[in-house]
Amino acid sequence: MKRMMIALLSLALTLPALAQYGRPHYYNRPASRYQSPSMPRYSNQVYYGLRLGVGFATVHSDDQYLNGGSAKAGLDVGAVVGVQLGYRSPVYFETGLSYIEKGGKGTYAGDKFSYSLNYLELPMVLKYKYQFDPMFSLQPFVGGYVAAGVGGKIKDFGMRQAYSSFDDEGFKRFDGGIRVGCGVQYDFLYAELGYDFGLANISHDYFDTSHTGTLFATVGVNF
Repeated sequence: MKRMMIALLSLALTLPALAQYGRPHYYNRPASRYQSPSMPRYSNQVYYGLRLGVGFATVHSDDQYLNGGSAKAGLDVGAVVGVQLGYRSPVYFETGLSYIEKGGKGTYAGDKFSYSLNYLELPMVLKYKYQFDPMFSLQPFVGGYVAAGVGGKIKDFGMRQAYSSFDDEGFKRFDGGIRVGCGVQYDFLYAELGYDFGLANISHDYFDTSHTGTLFATVGVNF
């Protein structure tokens, strides 16, 4: 929670500095009717963004000891880049890199347990921009993601033990799945709500399966 508050404060302090650049140069500005002869006629718009928010994660597993069906909150912070797929097209491809804290919690044999699964995540989505006016747009998106585990702990409150989430008794480091959601932008400010459906089996066991699921909400800026 302390890391989340520090990150939120850092973004809040950064926004005034970014605001001096005014409206983002890309897709919330109407295309000009006239174009300089020195400029190429067809050029796809590119934008960059910063994101900060929270994720509410679960892990559904056949192994009851690892079945973290109760949501666990964690930090979600990253950066993105998007490119327009065609001249005056409302469709954009967006990717980037984020650090996201997933995991789960539950009970086993009457004892509580929780675990964190911290990933570096690479999203790859298509966004469709509905432009309501020059300043405001709605941006539903669909695509996928791949992720690599970089840390985390399993805490067994009954045994009073803690060990790595990514050892042979825990989970595999690789994860991947489908991402869906919707964003909204006003001027350079951006917010989105989405869900990651984990398709990869992150269990080491040959007979049990474990899949992640994360509801996330982020705010940020595009420029």
